Amino acid sequence: MATEKRLSARRKHTLKSCMLVVANNLLEAEASTKADERERFLAEKCPPLELPYSKEELMELCYKLHEQLDISEEERYSIEFKLNLVLNEVRDLNIKIVDLRGKFKRPRLKKVRMSADAMLKALLGSKHTVNMDLRANLKQVKKEVKEEDKQLRDVGDWRKNIEDKSDRKKMFDS
Repeated sequence: MATEKRLSARRKHTLKSCMLVVANNLLEAEASTKADERERFLAEKCPPLELPYSKEELMELCYKLHEQLDISEEERYSIEFKLNLVLNEVRDLNIKIVDLRGKFKRPRLKKVRMSADAMLKALLGSKHTVNMDLRANLKQVKKEVKEEDKQLRDVGDWRKNIEDKSDRKKMFDS
């Protein structure tokens, strides 16, 4: 990423404005397709109304429109009924989920002090007797003694150092 050049503020601004123009064009195109689709649907479902001049033709037109209205109402009713069934099923499933969550509470686990031998015996059963020495598997490390540490240890007891210093003090006093 360090080798890639960063975009200048002007370049960023031009790219952003280009993106906004393209997005605006896409939105306008989508809106026009929706409007065309709506007009086509309305033309298909609702043909232009031509009013007849005679009473019988007008009555026929009313009966025909009434039948179309009944058909559309039946479709709407069946869709609403299916929707209500699905919503009720979703509500029931949500209630079942809440019930299942509420019934099973996780118990608090207690601390148990148990040695490794007792744990293996409990897991494997009383037939298997396992004596496990955990320290036997550990790697043995020998401590290396540095020369500086030896010199510090050889200095000896701190009381000796004080006695030595007291001898020096006597030399200065006399």
